[in-house]
Amino acid sequence: MKTNSLDFDAQALREKILDLAMRGKLVKQDPNDEPASVLLEKIKAEKAELVKEGKIKKSKALPEITDEEKPFDIPDSWKWVRLGEIGNYIQRGRSPKYDKESLDHPIISQKCVQWNSINIEDAKHITEDFFKKLEPYRFIQKNDILWNSTGTGTVGRLNIVKDNYSHVPVDSHVTLMRMNQFIDSDYIYYFLRSPQIQKNLGDYLTGTTKQKELGLTNILKINIPLPPVSEQSRIAAKIAQLFALLRKVESSTQQYAKLQTLLKSKVLDLAMRGKLVEQDPNDEPASVLLEKEGLKESNEIPHQIPNSWSWIVLGSGVKFINGRAYKKSELLNDSSLTPILRVGNLFTNSSYYYSDLKLDSNKYIDNGDLIYAWSASFGPQIWNGGHVIYHYHIWKVIPKQIIEKQFLYYFLLDKRNVIGETDLHGSTMKHITKTNMEHLSFPLPPLSEQKRIVKKINFLLEIL
Repeated sequence: MKTNSLDFDAQALREKILDLAMRGKLVKQDPNDEPASVLLEKIKAEKAELVKEGKIKKSKALPEITDEEKPFDIPDSWKWVRLGEIGNYIQRGRSPKYDKESLDHPIISQKCVQWNSINIEDAKHITEDFFKKLEPYRFIQKNDILWNSTGTGTVGRLNIVKDNYSHVPVDSHVTLMRMNQFIDSDYIYYFLRSPQIQKNLGDYLTGTTKQKELGLTNILKINIPLPPVSEQSRIAAKIAQLFALLRKVESSTQQYAKLQTLLKSKVLDLAMRGKLVEQDPNDEPASVLLEKEGLKESNEIPHQIPNSWSWIVLGSGVKFINGRAYKKSELLNDSSLTPILRVGNLFTNSSYYYSDLKLDSNKYIDNGDLIYAWSASFGPQIWNGGHVIYHYHIWKVIPKQIIEKQFLYYFLLDKRNVIGETDLHGSTMKHITKTNMEHLSFPLPPLSEQKRIVKKINFLLEIL
């Protein structure tokens, strides 16, 4: 059954926004802007003066950018540049000497630099002697970019300093990047977050599989599409605006998802209490069905139900048939054979195994069959994946004709009726026993009312 949702891929949208921005397609170019070529001359002149004054070190000449290194076309007023050309200070921190007792001098490590924040609360602390030997330029300043430069799972993560910190350095696993005054640091930060860098991060990494490293030489050589300075600011502002809007939509979507779950749960609860549709006095009561089919009445009454309904022991009206357990030698990779459905295929993107065995008909399921995963992951499903063999950790669920299959499915779908009423067994792999499932109390309405309930649930879930 199809359900509508406000689900969307926020990360993919962020990547698209950044990609458009870095190609000059997010904001309009202004012919009155001073082109990036003139901007570069100003930066060179200022850096030369800073070197002369001893405020920054003279950097090594970087290689010219070849046409092959330019991944896409940019507007005429832009210029491809190396990151090292536009940064006044790009360097990793020094290897720290930690102080386990004093909390006077925090130092920023990879753990502190997260995608959403720079978390100084996670910082370790350095000794007084080490702190005193640090040059002034090593302390982070507002609009510095911090880029994690080592570690599987952390390398490539970055953020930009937006708060005022008092004499806080970075350690040797973080690269501090301080741009020239003619560069908008937010624009550079967004470029380094863009798919152009993050999806090609491997091109800039060196080292072994266990310890990948974003080396300073490669950082300095990174190609950047540089707009005029005023356009840099317009782009950064537009990205920030769109990202803020995305965060609002994400928040609303999460709230909607919680509400949707709550409403679905309420619909199923009302259905199983006989409060979703009206009872029809002309319906043959469930008590007559009990006698006709020899069903066992349940002694346990979890909640009140209409007079025309009856509580039955689930196993007296429903069969739970186990699938087949397999040896490794029987799990084949030949897709021309019959697929074997495992729990992983139901709840993850696990690939199928196949079998050439000829089995009893009860070891196969087909479209329309009701199944239930009873181990590790739990839940029912109306199968719609064709003719397959089903694994031991799945039950084929066969109700008697007096029980509407989809009504039973909705009963099993509400975990309060199943897991909440049974004991989960096992230490390493939790599971529901067939005995406990068969002994559940099941609220049985007249058959015609079951069908009306199913129709109503389908309608309401479609709306949700």
